[in-house]
Formats: sequence, C-alpha cells, structure tokens
Amino acid sequence: MLTTVNLTKFGLHLSFRGLIFPPKNILTRIKINYVKQSIKGMTSNVADDTTRPPRRMLRDAMPAELFGVIPQLADLVKLRPRPEEDGLGFLARLRASTTPEEAVTYTAFAALPGAATGWGYECLRLMADHLQPQERQMMQHIATWLAEPTTRQRHDIMREALWAPTRSPSVLLALAVGWSSGGPAPNDPERSPVHKTPVALNSAVLSCLARAQLSRRSYYLARFLDMAEALFRAY
Repeated sequence: MLTTVNLTKFGLHLSFRGLIFPPKNILTRIKINYVKQSIKGMTSNVADDTTRPPRRMLRDAMPAELFGVIPQLADLVKLRPRPEEDGLGFLARLRASTTPEEAVTYTAFAALPGAATGWGYECLRLMADHLQPQERQMMQHIATWLAEPTTRQRHDIMREALWAPTRSPSVLLALAVGWSSGGPAPNDPERSPVHKTPVALNSAVLSCLARAQLSRRSYYLARFLDMAEALFRAY
C-alpha cells in the first residue's frame, strides 16, 4: 500500500479513496477544500491563532513570463500563452488542445518544486498497479520526504536514484526530489538549475502514463490534470 501524502501544508486538502496497492480498477474521488484567507483590513474581536494563509504552490511568473524565465519550457510545450493569460486559463487551453499532455509539462514547470513533487507523487500513486514491485521502496522514501522533508533524506533519495539501474518513473521522480531544493549532494551545495526538477518530474509522470493501455490513458491523464487544476485554483 502506497502512502497518501498530506498536502494540507500547501493549503490544499486532497482526499483519495480506493488506492490500495495494487488496485484492479482505480476509482478516485478528489475532494478539494480551499483555505480561505482573511481579507486585509477586516477586523475581528476574536483572534484565531490556528488560521494560517495557504502556502504558495505556484511560481510568481505569469505563463508568458515563465516561458522567458525557464526557456526549457518552450522546448517542451508548443502552445504559447496569450498576453496576460493566467495559469489556470492556459492550463485549460492546453488540456483542450490536440496535445493535452503538454498540460502535464506546464504544471511541472509552473508549480513550485515542493508542490510539484507532491503532485507528481500522487500521479504515480494513482497508477500504482503500473509500477514495478522494485519501485515501491523508492515511492515510500519519497512519501516520507514529502511528509517531513529533510536535507539528509533528500540526499539519500538522490543517491539512490543516481545509482538506479534504470530510469523508471519512480526514479525520475526521485531525481526531481533531489534537485528540488539546495544542492543535490552533501559535497555539492550549489543549488541545481531551476529546470532540473520540472524536466525530471515531467518525464516521470508522462513515462508512467505511457505504461497504461492506450484506451486508459485519457482516464489517467484527466485525473492528473484534475489534481493539477486544484493546485492552480488553490493559488
């Protein structure tokens, strides 16, 4: 059984049911509750110490700006955003295009590394019956890191991924984790280039999608993009 990652720390509540590993037929229900922030300027007689603003999940750049900030995105996504188009609108256009897989790519680049890797993990977990038995341990390590991220554990995940014999979806996701923040190794403290995590994450999700039968790919892709849309709406 693969662990469900608690994404409430990103300001997003995702409830998944029926994801016992490995399932025969995956039926996922996603319940999304948005955390509402108090409007600036409003006053209250009662102070609520438990209220916290939702954690940012997307990069600050608008879609058109993001293509300029991370040029590798333009190499992977053919459709171009319109001037002043927001992320949710561009995601919807990508999803409705002839190449909806590009919506996966855009999400990998638009989301901040922490939220992006959490989303990628849930995409792979949704396709748990398409993962090889040897991938389970890596997925568990990633789940543990997502729940309580530490530099040491991230380095351990990166080392395991670099020594893996194949670049499976779980290994690609592990590489995305390794490059997500700070240096990828104790003796390499320099922060990784910004495109490394989204490129690896995009490869992880799409290579896992390719394992499904052709008749089922649209189903899984729709579920991936439902979760992606939740990230954009919560932002």
